[in-house]
Amino acid sequence: MAEMGKGVTAGKIASNMQKKLTRAQEKVLQKLGKADETKDEQFEQCVQNFNKQLMEGSRLQKDLRTYLASVKAMHEASKKLTECLQEVYEPEWPGRDDTNKIAENNDLLWTDFHQKLVDQALLTMDTYLGQFPDIKSRIAKRGRKLVDFDSARHHFESLQTAKKKDETKIAKPVSLLEKAAPQWCQGKLQAHLVAQTNLLRNQAEEDLVKAQKVFEEMNIDLQEELPSLWNSRVGFYVNTFQSIAGLEENFHKEMGKLNQNLNDVLVTLDKAHATSTYPVKAQPSDSTKANKTPSSPPPDGTPITSPESKAINHEPEPSTLDTSAGGIPKSPSQSTEAAPAGAEAAGKEAAAGAEAAKTETDSGSASSSLPAVVVETFSATVNGTVESGAPSERADMPPGFLFKVQAMHDYAATDSDELQLKAGDVVLVIPFDNPDEQDEGWLMGVKEADWLQHKELDQCRGVFPENFTERVQ
Repeated sequence: MAEMGKGVTAGKIASNMQKKLTRAQEKVLQKLGKADETKDEQFEQCVQNFNKQLMEGSRLQKDLRTYLASVKAMHEASKKLTECLQEVYEPEWPGRDDTNKIAENNDLLWTDFHQKLVDQALLTMDTYLGQFPDIKSRIAKRGRKLVDFDSARHHFESLQTAKKKDETKIAKPVSLLEKAAPQWCQGKLQAHLVAQTNLLRNQAEEDLVKAQKVFEEMNIDLQEELPSLWNSRVGFYVNTFQSIAGLEENFHKEMGKLNQNLNDVLVTLDKAHATSTYPVKAQPSDSTKANKTPSSPPPDGTPITSPESKAINHEPEPSTLDTSAGGIPKSPSQSTEAAPAGAEAAGKEAAAGAEAAKTETDSGSASSSLPAVVVETFSATVNGTVESGAPSERADMPPGFLFKVQAMHDYAATDSDELQLKAGDVVLVIPFDNPDEQDEGWLMGVKEADWLQHKELDQCRGVFPENFTERVQ
């Protein structure tokens, strides 16, 4: 059984090699103009439309994935922003519970929007493009079967054209044998040659009929399927963008409501802050008490600054200090002495009061009803080099490694230069040796399992359709 299996495999390989050789010869003859080629302009137009549709769909899929990545990034940025608001919103401020609820709803709304985009747009897009690789391989196979049909047709026509020449070639040896062979032998020889020639023509005719049947079956199916696929693009584009537009409309409507609620909470906070007086926990210093003591107008006529302004500025103005007895707090050394009279004494006492207020402020004592502002500075360590963010060349990856992708669907290779993929396979993407050889929507790579096992790039690499995979790294 093993020997029989090897024989069948060897015979199949030999048959495939013979087919490739025959096709190559036929293509050379067609390019040289020595053999005519079957043309179908209507089908060629369908193929052009198919390639255009595939290119547009691949671009739409790529842009849609970029859009989803942007939505996810906006979700993360919005989440960070609401978390910042929750951290700075102090517990005693009104509306704290409302801000927490708004933050939760904001996160749920972004998550729901992203998931619905994936379900109603991206998955539909993947299903739509999933049919193109199979049709593309069938178009390529139809081309090969067309070459086989042309080759069989030319072979049969050549036998038909050379029919008379073959009869002449048969007659010559018979005439020579007439002199050396008896009459009964000559008839048998002629009949044998004629039968052999007819057998060759019959075999050629059978091959032609078989090749024509295979070609026409594939051609008829594609002639019906390609125009239908081309016309379906309008409905697909309409449904896709309608879904995206509807999801965006609902998302922004709900997000607008949350933003309005947040605005109302902040307006309430602003009003409460403007009309409320928050208690001061720290005891006021002597200098602050002096500032709150009513004073008489100064001799030079400068207007009196209100007590509220003094509290905000944290510094008393000499012009507002009362020069009358009891208006200026006295130091311990002056408790048993009479207060100095005149403008000179008032100036000295005002300067002393200002210096005391500055000393209290520098020492960190709470002398005002306003909260102190603490500014923190952070230092960054610089390594001396600017990192570009691109990963360095990894020794365990193939030369020129670009990124990893994972197969989302099974893909059956139709040529020897293609990769056979199963859902879940991880592929290491590498560049083409010649960028001009890269077709739209196809990537070059090697399956990670094959690379880790063999480390032989030339024997393991191949091309595969990009829309059957999803980038993972």
